[in-house]
Amino acid sequence: MSEKRVWISSENTRALGILGGVNPYTKTGDDGTTGDLSGARVSKASVRMEAIGAVDELGAVVGWALVVANRRGRVRRQLVSTQRDLFVVGAMLASPCGGECGGIVLSEKRIAEMESVMDRVLAHLPEQRKMIVAGGCELASRLHVARTVCRRAERRIVAMREADEPMAEPDRIARYINRLGDLLFVLARLANKQAGIDDVPMDFS
Repeated sequence: MSEKRVWISSENTRALGILGGVNPYTKTGDDGTTGDLSGARVSKASVRMEAIGAVDELGAVVGWALVVANRRGRVRRQLVSTQRDLFVVGAMLASPCGGECGGIVLSEKRIAEMESVMDRVLAHLPEQRKMIVAGGCELASRLHVARTVCRRAERRIVAMREADEPMAEPDRIARYINRLGDLLFVLARLANKQAGIDDVPMDFS
């Protein structure tokens, strides 16, 4: 089956904040609207823009975690890939055409890769028997923040779907963002293990 693709035109990428060489202020958003990838003006408070904004925030928090990630480590490699993925997810969310046009795509293979990474990492981590308190080393703590932002982005995407807002490959986006939340949790555990810090189980007593 061929991959559906999302077209990103040079005129309509300001909503995603990803186009270099563009004046950062256009004044067109002073009325509380922004442009989607079709060129239409939509409210910045719309469910679509809430979802895109949450994904944008997630990418920034992943970058915040990257600052303290080992330059050659597995965690860093996954975070670099994740930032690239999130630009694509943002474009897919901003695509009112539903992905029926050419451009970039989030591959199904990427989701399988994330699952494979988790399987390999979990094989070397202690079995989790209880809920884990977020924290530990600085990298793990930042990854836990990224995880919670990811879950908020997921909720915004679900709200967008429930409002019947069109997006490219909604099922694939849902699988990716759900798996990403799991991956960030596993990477946080890995970061603590590499730092020689044990996970702290939640004690409800």
